[in-house]
Amino acid sequence: MDVIAAIATGAAPTAIGIVRVSGEGCFSLCDAVFRPANGRSFSEQDARKMVFGEMLDTQGRCIDRGLAVRFPGPHSYTGEDSAEFYCHGSPVVLRELLFALFAAGARQAGPGEFTRRAFLNGRLDLTEAEAVVDLIDAETAAAARNAAAQLHGSLRRDFEAVTERLLDITSRFYAVVDYPDEDIEDIQPREIRRALRECDATLSRLLDTCSRGNVLKNGVATAIVGRPNAGKSSLLNALAGYERAIVTDIPGTTRDTVEESVLCGGVRLRLIDPAGIRDTEDTVEKLGVERSRQALERADLALAVVDGSAAPTEEDAEILRLASRCPRWILVLNKQDLHPGHGAIFSLAPSLPKPDAAVEISALNGDVFSLERAVEHLFPEGDIPDGSILTNARQQEAASRAREAIRRALAALENGLTPDAVLTDAEEALDALGELTGRTAREEIVQQIFSRFCVGK
Repeated sequence: MDVIAAIATGAAPTAIGIVRVSGEGCFSLCDAVFRPANGRSFSEQDARKMVFGEMLDTQGRCIDRGLAVRFPGPHSYTGEDSAEFYCHGSPVVLRELLFALFAAGARQAGPGEFTRRAFLNGRLDLTEAEAVVDLIDAETAAAARNAAAQLHGSLRRDFEAVTERLLDITSRFYAVVDYPDEDIEDIQPREIRRALRECDATLSRLLDTCSRGNVLKNGVATAIVGRPNAGKSSLLNALAGYERAIVTDIPGTTRDTVEESVLCGGVRLRLIDPAGIRDTEDTVEKLGVERSRQALERADLALAVVDGSAAPTEEDAEILRLASRCPRWILVLNKQDLHPGHGAIFSLAPSLPKPDAAVEISALNGDVFSLERAVEHLFPEGDIPDGSILTNARQQEAASRAREAIRRALAALENGLTPDAVLTDAEEALDALGELTGRTAREEIVQQIFSRFCVGK
């Protein structure tokens, strides 16, 4: 492959900038842009050891002093000869070094091209490649740990175990059919049944992690609902850590939805603060109230905010009923600094649904600790089981197809169908698993995955 180069640390000024190079012949190319202080050429330096020297521009002039390291293939990230330069993170310096590499014969790397080469050279499978971008995009420590484990092959090993069992079944069947005169032990139905059930169990365990994987990667869609002036916008600001929404004493200030992503109790919440829910004749506010109801329908979690300093109303009760339709909801008694206590709301209507948690806070004072603990309890981080959590729709869809094919094979076996019928479904499962790891993935699938990457990775 040709030599590619890119800035790996973005366009903003940083303390340290990194330029990456990869491809056959890249070491001699790097000799033209880096002058080691020890007098030896870059291509003669020890592998995987930092060397100090001067970075040169297209005219051979020193533009910075820093470190460089070479990684001979196949024991490199991309699986081919590659190098990295570490210099001061001035965009000008990085750009001049990159232009010098282009002048020496490299070309600009495309988005994700380094990782794509690692995939094509067998250094990563598709699940590990996807883990790279998940690790870059991780917004919580749990998401980072899960992605790091997947980058080291946790999902690949699970899928490979299922693949090996299915290959054992299919290969032995073909061996018996193709070589009838050979003394090959025929695979027994009970052995096939046991193998298929084990494969089904493994895939089911992985598919059961999808909802948790979605929380890890995308956060929890959370709607903040309540009457006007209950303190919804103050709560949003307290969780965001800055004045994200306008807060006034005038009811109905929030007429459109305000969205923000925040970290609450170690859990990423995608907050939606819509208009306060109440009966109104104002046309614009009516639209805002309707959006509040729509936000609740899409939410995974509802924060039902009630003014704890005022007597509860039937409107409060109706809001709690709406919130209870979400998969999970928390009753948030705000303004505890004025009048703590939440029992009154339930005395208003004993038949009100009970929340998953009830907390008292003072959003205006930033006292939301009890809410953070409640969210942490409802969405516990727990231990990441060796990174075996499916985190995207592609993995879920392919794993589901593989499991359904395995279950059809089991049903065919139970119904006494001929082995070739079982074999057809087993091979379909193998194709789906191949899409997961990249063994049989179509080019458009591979292209779509690597289009998510930034340049330089």
